[in-house]
Amino acid sequence: MVQVQSDIPSKVKEESAETMASSAERTIDQYVQQRTEVNRCRFDINSNKGHYESYFLRANHPDKPIAFWIRYTLFSPKGRAKDTIGELWVIFFDGETNEITAAKEEVPFDKCKFSNEGLSVSISDIATLKPGEAKGTASQSSNKISWHLNYCVGEEPLLLLPESLYEAPLPKAKALVGNPNVLYNGTFMVNGETIHIENWQGSENHNWGEKHTDRYAWGQVAGFDNDPDAFLEVGTARLKIGPIWTPWLTTMVIRVDGQEIQLNNLLKAAFAKATFNYFNWHIETSQGDISVVCDIYAPRYHFVGLNYYNPPGGSNTCLNCKIAGCRLIIREKGKPDRVLETKNRAAFEILTDDRSHGVKVVA
Repeated sequence: MVQVQSDIPSKVKEESAETMASSAERTIDQYVQQRTEVNRCRFDINSNKGHYESYFLRANHPDKPIAFWIRYTLFSPKGRAKDTIGELWVIFFDGETNEITAAKEEVPFDKCKFSNEGLSVSISDIATLKPGEAKGTASQSSNKISWHLNYCVGEEPLLLLPESLYEAPLPKAKALVGNPNVLYNGTFMVNGETIHIENWQGSENHNWGEKHTDRYAWGQVAGFDNDPDAFLEVGTARLKIGPIWTPWLTTMVIRVDGQEIQLNNLLKAAFAKATFNYFNWHIETSQGDISVVCDIYAPRYHFVGLNYYNPPGGSNTCLNCKIAGCRLIIREKGKPDRVLETKNRAAFEILTDDRSHGVKVVA
């Protein structure tokens, strides 16, 4: 693994025209060419700075409150690169039975591969991820989950942060959507039960950094109930820089009606109004002639707790739900309100060091 610099964004805009072609015309070869930069691994095995990096896939059933989430991760503790490990996470959410099945595996990093030349991941001999295909098996306690999925090329990559920040030292955590609005097909096997995945809509995502964001809420909707082509990516975060806490910052990108609405200017992000608790998140933000009101919500029993190791040391709890509800109102001067809604297709995560949330930490 060689050291590489975080110079994503300059290439993303150059690729935009090519990625406007219809889904039917987009091949895996095109996918590889267009997303090599956004998908390459940033980890330097010779560095002791500490690092985490994840590629995760998620999708929702077309009609039912059912979803999956798979996360292929490397974790390198600061000052102890020799202790780097690979992590494999998988969760299956069933909102009809209110059952959440989760499993996690940890393996030595010398049995893993994360390519710095694009999307190519293997976690020992139990899981692989490459453009258009994911497969694997994870077991924990009495749970065993296997999957073999194929997925299409979706839309052009989406950057949640302003372009320049992907090269900047701060924030230390970077996140993007490498492949929004993709369709998954294949099978899941959950504790012996086969679930057929047929055109489940979701995304392929990539995040990395020297440190997890100290506190955050993150949300995503890949297709609303009343607009299957619309896409939402949003985050509210607070960072600790030395002894100083930043204000809460909210960045949001919406794709709807053929346009991309970027509400991620950092000055505007600091003035956005956002509050979240267990388990409701309310956002009001604006830029220019556009203002947005967004609510994301889910009951406690639709969340599962995960233990996220932090490269500088310690760990936080990620409260994870992939069958949340969302109501998004877009107001633009001179136009009627645009209202997007979904009952259970939203992703909703909260990272916290609090222990009073009442959600069982299972992995």
